[in-house]
Amino acid sequence: MSEPSSSAAPHLRRLLALLADDAPAEALGAVSSAARAAGVPAQDLAEVEGAVATALRIRGALRQHRRRELQLTALFDTAGDLAASRDLDDVLKAIVRRARMLLGTDTAYLTLPDEEAGDTYMRVTDGSVSVLFQRLRLELGEGLGGLVAQTASPYATPDYRTDERFRHTENINAGVLAEGLVAILGVPLLLGSSRGGTGKVIGVLFAADRSPRVFSPDEVALLCSLAAHAAIAIDTARALADTGAALAELAQANAELAEANAAVREHSAAMQRAEEAHDRLTDLVLRGGDVTDVATSVAGLLDSPLTIHDPGGRPLAAVRPDGTACAADSTDAVWLAETAEESRAQGRAVHRDGRWICAVLAGQELLASLVLHQRRRLDDSDRRLFERAAVVTGLLLLLRRTVAETENRIRGELISDLLGDAERDPAGLAERGRRLGIDLDRPRLLLVAESGARERLGAAAMRYLFGGDIHGVSAEHAGTVVLLVDHAGADDTTGGGPLSGRSPGEVARAAAVQLGHLVQAPVTVAAAGPAGGPRELAAAYAEAARCLRAMRVLGRAGEGACVDELGFLGVVLGNAQDVDGFVLATLGPLLRYDERRGTHLVRTLSAYFGAGGSLIRAKDELHVHVNTVVQRLDRIQVLLGRDWNEPARALELQLALRLHLLGGGREG
Repeated sequence: MSEPSSSAAPHLRRLLALLADDAPAEALGAVSSAARAAGVPAQDLAEVEGAVATALRIRGALRQHRRRELQLTALFDTAGDLAASRDLDDVLKAIVRRARMLLGTDTAYLTLPDEEAGDTYMRVTDGSVSVLFQRLRLELGEGLGGLVAQTASPYATPDYRTDERFRHTENINAGVLAEGLVAILGVPLLLGSSRGGTGKVIGVLFAADRSPRVFSPDEVALLCSLAAHAAIAIDTARALADTGAALAELAQANAELAEANAAVREHSAAMQRAEEAHDRLTDLVLRGGDVTDVATSVAGLLDSPLTIHDPGGRPLAAVRPDGTACAADSTDAVWLAETAEESRAQGRAVHRDGRWICAVLAGQELLASLVLHQRRRLDDSDRRLFERAAVVTGLLLLLRRTVAETENRIRGELISDLLGDAERDPAGLAERGRRLGIDLDRPRLLLVAESGARERLGAAAMRYLFGGDIHGVSAEHAGTVVLLVDHAGADDTTGGGPLSGRSPGEVARAAAVQLGHLVQAPVTVAAAGPAGGPRELAAAYAEAARCLRAMRVLGRAGEGACVDELGFLGVVLGNAQDVDGFVLATLGPLLRYDERRGTHLVRTLSAYFGAGGSLIRAKDELHVHVNTVVQRLDRIQVLLGRDWNEPARALELQLALRLHLLGGGREG
């Protein structure tokens, strides 16, 4: 380049001064215009214009360097914030604010995915004025942010409203419109990115203007750098949170470790107690112990009173922790049954009203209930011990039942022979009874039971005899079940016992209720006795069988009674073969006459006999005139014959009337 002429020198000095002052490009360009206006020769003017062009390039390079310097400073500041701050919100707010400042946009914001809700939400905004925009939530894959997240690449749009590259939704459009945004740039927050891979997108950083704008590659790169810092900040915060949680768990572990020795000691003591309990209960089974032995052992091990009840709520055993017997508490049978059912359903012991209850089961059959009178909660080892005691109790009860059923079958054969032909060999029957442990000469009640559920009645009778403190023997005979029960108790020689002082009818009614509960169907029971000796027992069976037949005729199925309670009708019905035929043969003319003509001859005859043959009392009972009674009796005489009021015929008529009414007939 040649030396500048004197005419160009002032303009060149002016150009250098403007360049040094970082004057705007317009001021630099004005130097060429000033030189031209001053009449600088063409050669010198070309020199000035070349210098202006060079100055503009220098100015652009300097401004770009300064901008990169500012960007690097911002990135260094962000890195410093990231290193110094432990508050994720503060770091993210600083990043979003710097993005807005460095790119010179109207707003900047950052979105993160909500894994629980399955969408994306606004985490941080800067420069936003719309509450709707600040609370905006986006479904995954929607809008420009969805495109950025799916492709893990930056995307920019000069005019969001007209850009069709991404899916617009009414929700997003409403938020963008409320904020007034037009140009938007979004870049992904990437974690774990490496050469050959894009990493995981954990959010999107945006810069946006409220007027159309094209974002330069430098601006995209700058926002990507800030997004990388944001990703690091989020990852660091998560790592710190995980570290804090790990430290908290470690502290908890140390605290638990301090309790470990105590727990080990408690466990060792529990294991020792469980081993002792196992040895005790095993020994009980091996030496043939009973439920009282189980109750004694468990009450001592758990240091609480314990009672065992049969399915009906009756106590089978009741002991204190020291092994002494105690009176059974007044446990409500309904409450116990409901609680035992709850224990059966759960398959374990339950705690109710200050007591622990465990059902003793054989399959689905309830054999008994264990009740531990302990208000405190049982730990796992004690609870398992209590439940194991229920298993052992069930095993002992099943063994007891099996032995009893075997003995009962053998003794039942004796009862069948006794009832079949007691006259054949009474002495031999008595001797067989003594060999089987049955004293046939001892007075016993004889019960005869029948039910529609005949196949279950035999087993129910054995459970009735051996499930509680009723002692006796049962056998199936002639389609019914016969029970011989001790009237004074098995071990009672003083007249006491569970059935002492109770009449045969009372015993029959109680047996009908209990057998019906066991069979789950109505059971009819007839009783006779007490009787002792083969002949007397056979006679008592015949009496009970007649009573059962009479109850069947009288429609008293599912009840219990004895012959004495049925009176003369019981004797008659017990031996009658055709009650309906007898009633029809005796009262048939009156019944047919009343049915055809709608009269009341049967009712009049019943009222007449009920009044002792008094016409006055009969007419008061019937609420008619005495002449009407006389007229009706005349008609009865015509239909039945002149001897209808003779003593023998009158007795027959009165019996037929009573049977007619008991059978459900109307008086007319």
